[in-house]
Amino acid sequence: QVQLVESGGGLVQAGESLRLSCAASGGTFSSYAAGWFRQAPGKEREFVAAISSSGAIKYYADAVKGRFTISRDNAKNTVYLQMNSLKPEDTAVYYCAASTSASTIRRGDYTYRGQGTQVTVSS
Repeated sequence: QVQLVESGGGLVQAGESLRLSCAASGGTFSSYAAGWFRQAPGKEREFVAAISSSGAIKYYADAVKGRFTISRDNAKNTVYLQMNSLKPEDTAVYYCAASTSASTIRRGDYTYRGQGTQVTVSS
């Protein structure tokens, strides 16, 4: 069983940056792919980014490509999401997830998920 805890959310202005962190415990995190989803009020959950267990493969949603970067440090059991040039439409609860492959997360599925961290971008 893997537990995931997100941190780093907050309130920023448009154009600013945030870095989200997802700390894993309770399992062999380095053997799992990881990723991020987000859900805005009244909207469905959407895929944001995914990274393979080794970090060699990365996927991004078109809406964040070029602005967000996913990375991981397996020695620290942590996945990061660097978010630059934030826009008001990026406002959502961001969830960290883990699964057997990055492509699985890109399709919208996961095995483990954290409780989420709120990101609010003001215009």
